[in-house]
Amino acid sequence: MKVCIYGAGAIGGYLGVELARAGAKVSLVARGGHLEAMQTNGVKLLINGEERVAKVRATDDPTELGPQDYVIIALKAHSVPGVVEKMRPLLGNDTSVVTAVNGVPYWYFYKHGGALENRTLETIDPAGRQWEVLRPERALGCIVYPATEVVAPGVIQHIYGDKFPLGEPSGEVTPRVKALSELMESAGLRAPVMPNIRDELWLKLWGNLCFNPISALTHATLEVIAADPGTRAVARAMMLEAQAIAEKLGIRFRVDVERRINGAGAVGAHKTSMLQDLERDRPMEIDPLVSVVQEMGRMLDMPTPTLDTVLALVRQRAAVAGLGAHLANPPLTAADLPAGKPH
Repeated sequence: MKVCIYGAGAIGGYLGVELARAGAKVSLVARGGHLEAMQTNGVKLLINGEERVAKVRATDDPTELGPQDYVIIALKAHSVPGVVEKMRPLLGNDTSVVTAVNGVPYWYFYKHGGALENRTLETIDPAGRQWEVLRPERALGCIVYPATEVVAPGVIQHIYGDKFPLGEPSGEVTPRVKALSELMESAGLRAPVMPNIRDELWLKLWGNLCFNPISALTHATLEVIAADPGTRAVARAMMLEAQAIAEKLGIRFRVDVERRINGAGAVGAHKTSMLQDLERDRPMEIDPLVSVVQEMGRMLDMPTPTLDTVLALVRQRAAVAGLGAHLANPPLTAADLPAGKPH
């Protein structure tokens, strides 16, 4: 089975090592010193007190690799539109594209049903380029829960977690999603096939859409945001606005707002990915986590007053920091590779 991981940072490198050890023919797309280290020494994974090394093909030129059985996109979501054309050589007639990214994926309304069937989302897929090139029928959803970190070029530290829920947009258990699940399970990962991957997607997005921008604005950690009455109220209001939109789209939340906020607070003194990016002068995932929810609300003629306010503020914060170009990014730099930290 040929698997290309596009964006071999913390999560992508972790997947690459484990899938290669399970017998998949893995290739990685990366750049810079991280790529050079992987080409020279292989990909090193530090996990459970041991060191695992996989010698896999790594390149910054996808034309060298040819069509794949699976392309796993492990970039930050706002970086994907800038590299979609470079993915063309990896796509054959039977290639599946696995969106292991934060936020709402390009294929969201494919086989969704209802009035928004086959609609594209401009905030995450400008001009529908991902829809056109990657194509929605290729897509498999994937939610990323593990925490990992690139501690040196070519070296990945696993922190915790091994769960990657998978799902077809249609909810069917097809041979391709079953085969990928079995491969990942054989690699020691938990990859259950979900009957509605969008429910799982929204559960993670629900916290990301509020805690990330609030943290970027306040520089507070999760426990502070959840404990402070003021910021907790802002987060709760944003989550309720998003919940109304999601439920209008058929989503069912298996936990309530208070439990979700408490769960985030229990993570402790953790900086969200958006705050980490701000501190490192990297583009923040504003559009995939926040703007897209506003866009969905407008599609449904549903108000999002608190989300609108926080979105305006965090966009200005990004602009003042010189990080305002959320989607107009050059192809694949080190900043495009997710840190692999919990969100």
